[in-house]
Amino acid sequence: MLKMEEWMTRLTLSVLLLFAAVAPARAAAEADLTEMTLESLMQVSVVGASRYEQKLIEAPSYVSIVTRDDIRHFGYRNLIDVLRSIPGVYTTYDRNYNYAGVRGFNPPGDFNSRILLVVDGHRINEDIYDQAMFGNYFPFDIDLVERVEFVRGPSSSLYGSNAFFGIVNVITRRGGNLEGTELSASAASYRTFQGRATYGREYSRGPELLLSGTVSDSRGQDLYFPAFDDPATNNGVAVNADAEKFRNAFAKIAYGGFTLEGVTGYRKKNLPTGSYGTNFNDNRSYTVDEVTYLDLRYERDFSGGLDVTARLFWDHTRYYGEYIFGPVLNKDYANGNWWGSELQVKKKAWDRHLFTGGVEYRNNYQQDQGNYDVDPHNVILDDRRRSSVWSTYLQGEFRILPNLILNAGIRYDDYEKFGGNWSPRIGLIWSPWEKTTVKMLYGNAFRVPNVYELYYSDNVTLKGNPALKPETIDTYEVVLEQFAELLGIQWKGTAAGYYYRIKNLITAQADPADPDFSIFQNSDTIEAKGLELALDGRTASGLRGSASYSLQKSEVRGTGSSLPNSPTSTAKLNLFLPIVGNRVSLNPEVQYYSSRKTVPGRATETVGGYTVVNLTLFTQQLLKGLELSASAYNLLDKSYADPVGNEFTQDTIAQDGRNYRVKATYRF
Repeated sequence: MLKMEEWMTRLTLSVLLLFAAVAPARAAAEADLTEMTLESLMQVSVVGASRYEQKLIEAPSYVSIVTRDDIRHFGYRNLIDVLRSIPGVYTTYDRNYNYAGVRGFNPPGDFNSRILLVVDGHRINEDIYDQAMFGNYFPFDIDLVERVEFVRGPSSSLYGSNAFFGIVNVITRRGGNLEGTELSASAASYRTFQGRATYGREYSRGPELLLSGTVSDSRGQDLYFPAFDDPATNNGVAVNADAEKFRNAFAKIAYGGFTLEGVTGYRKKNLPTGSYGTNFNDNRSYTVDEVTYLDLRYERDFSGGLDVTARLFWDHTRYYGEYIFGPVLNKDYANGNWWGSELQVKKKAWDRHLFTGGVEYRNNYQQDQGNYDVDPHNVILDDRRRSSVWSTYLQGEFRILPNLILNAGIRYDDYEKFGGNWSPRIGLIWSPWEKTTVKMLYGNAFRVPNVYELYYSDNVTLKGNPALKPETIDTYEVVLEQFAELLGIQWKGTAAGYYYRIKNLITAQADPADPDFSIFQNSDTIEAKGLELALDGRTASGLRGSASYSLQKSEVRGTGSSLPNSPTSTAKLNLFLPIVGNRVSLNPEVQYYSSRKTVPGRATETVGGYTVVNLTLFTQQLLKGLELSASAYNLLDKSYADPVGNEFTQDTIAQDGRNYRVKATYRF
């Protein structure tokens, strides 16, 4: 008899092939006249590039946008799925955390500290590892996201440290857009279940309110790791060691010019990999990540083109892990707390120019790290720190000619430990023709060492290095954006060429004084150059799609040695195929990644390239208020693996094969 997974595969393929056969006829018969015109497509706005709303074609960056409709139609389950769909971005997963790579840079063992994650203007990167939370430890249900903007290039001139390769700017939904209650439930492979309840409303004489809560549990898989293929370690099979669960809650209330947001998230993940030398096939090893924050914002538009935004915030983060080494239970933890404030002023001058300036202050009043064995009790690390930073920035948008904009900005950050740092950015944005825009961009960004890199010492494998200096990046970029209407299709094409150089890169290396230990050092200079191409199109019938190709070369300067986990090329294709107008659609997604090098010194030098195909059948309004979707991920069951760092016995970690999810959402 066929196994359940095989039945599901055959049934899914049969249904998808049937719908694919009838899609063109249905799409032609039921044209969707609500699709955007070419003119409105050119008026799309972004917020993250300049910290205020502006036209996409006038933003001093190459920006990609993923909308709420994209998230629903393509079955994206979390923020890492969203990022994986963006041109030039690639991701890795070590069976605990997800990591995002940009323009060829994503070294194994990194902590997502070179991308800044912002939600509704609130900085999410925490104060211990400076980590951006992209996977299921992102403390928001992805269904609460209105859109995601990925702003490429250095943005320290506006955002300070960590805005190194780009900004992930997340904008959440408003209660007034919901006007009622929304219930959602999903079931997926590996005994994964998730549920959400959301309420939103804008009261006529009162506040606008959004409340939401999500729970998720997954048993995970029994996983085989060849590096542990020995009878003493269960022949390499980790049983019941891949479980994951998370909970999060979100509240947003707006009244007058005030908006108060609060979020809390909890995630627990078991560790099946035997990382850091822990017992393999012992499901008692796990990590927990917790995030909480409150953000109070006041916005007001004054007469004379003056806009003011003030913000007061408090954040808490907590990580702890239990690791089993032989008979010993080891506990590792980090606790962070910080508060801060910000004042931003935007002023329009002479009806042509726009100035934005601001001041910020952040007080990291708790940055604690610790590690100890439980029995016998042995304190290995007990490090307690605090720090603060204040910043000021100014950006000007100068309309030199009706079709020529000069955008220039600079920011000064003053850290207690590292002193001051200046971060400039300048861009020339020229539209020689109505539907053509050329952007010539330069930016400088920095990243200060985090307290983990500075002070974490476990007396076993890693030493801290309080002498670390900030690392910096200079990026030069030319972007061409072209709009056109051809053969009844509205097109947008983008081509971007770039070169960047990183100085004082912070990496963990063998300690010259004690090779048995690793220590973070300012070491290499990295150089990279690349080309990114993207094409988006849509028809009056509702058919739309996007395709992209990225080519890059990243290497250590002077050696010709390319970076690990750095695919030379990536290619992506997304299609929205309407079957019954906008009510039923079939949405395939194809992603290709070339081969990547592993960490130097490993037995496996490279991992092969691969292509993954995902497919989602999406329906809405077949019954009033009901939305259904069925997704097949890695539909062709492609075997592939990601390189991992030296904390793993394995050179690579195999990724999920074919898996499924069905989801229902009801609004009333």
